[in-house]
Amino acid sequence: MKAFLFPGQASQYVGMAKDLYAEFDIAREYFDKADDILQLDLKHTCFEGPEEKLVRTEYTQPAIFVHSVIVDAILKKTGSRPQLAAGHSLGEYSALVSAGVFTFEEGLAAVKLRSQLMQKCCDDNPGTMAAIVGLTLQQVADVISGIDDVVPANYNSPSQVAISGTRQAVEITCEKLKNAGAKKTVMLAVGGAYHSPLMQYAGEKMTEFIESLNFNKFEFPVVANVSAELIDDPVKIKELLCEQVTSPVLWYPTIMRMDAFGIDEYYEVGPGKTLQGLLKRSLKGRQYSMTGIDRVEHLDKFVGEKA
Repeated sequence: MKAFLFPGQASQYVGMAKDLYAEFDIAREYFDKADDILQLDLKHTCFEGPEEKLVRTEYTQPAIFVHSVIVDAILKKTGSRPQLAAGHSLGEYSALVSAGVFTFEEGLAAVKLRSQLMQKCCDDNPGTMAAIVGLTLQQVADVISGIDDVVPANYNSPSQVAISGTRQAVEITCEKLKNAGAKKTVMLAVGGAYHSPLMQYAGEKMTEFIESLNFNKFEFPVVANVSAELIDDPVKIKELLCEQVTSPVLWYPTIMRMDAFGIDEYYEVGPGKTLQGLLKRSLKGRQYSMTGIDRVEHLDKFVGEKA
């Protein structure tokens, strides 16, 4: 059984989707629509950079979303469809487009607002995130409990947790976590303190927007970030999306839910290899396959003749 996994922020890189734009009509169509809808030079920023611009939330989120949805659309045209999908943070919007809950244009409008609101939070309340390797969620939580302005943000694998908060608090916490036995701490290439109370304003405004949308029936279930539950109810996913901006991403529980469902074939649909690495750490000892689909060369075996 097959699942599509959609990446979130920190998966971006200069040059992303440039080869897809050159090869596929649907890539050109979606990027041209995105530039019109966003009123940003998204194509140029994705293809040529500079990196300092691409890492800004207002560019990063649409870039990853558009790249992922293009790859998903190409796969669907070849007849490759999943039984389940999930997306890491921002990637949940890509997963919901894949499941038919809303269209590319509707999803992009939501991502546009989300990125703008989160960028405002980044500017008004500067912060950052770090990945902690070698400690469990409980071990990280125990250390964080005595420190203000930092929270666990992503439960990524059995031994990787991302923390989020003000830069000073994250740096202090990283040192304390090293002393507590963390193998390493890595500052993430993100624009702010996502999935933390510093995003409260964005969460409130996104709730107003999401509640105004009409969601379609699911073509297949999506495992939600906030609860790690299989969701195929438009009302329920709307409630969970409203909570998502400030709630932790339960990615490791999400993968465990998919594993229990019987998924043994995983595809990372979009830029980077982050989710492949997390899957490898999460499914040790299990039989499964994982394929990253990012560039034209990865699509050759699915497409045959290029569209």
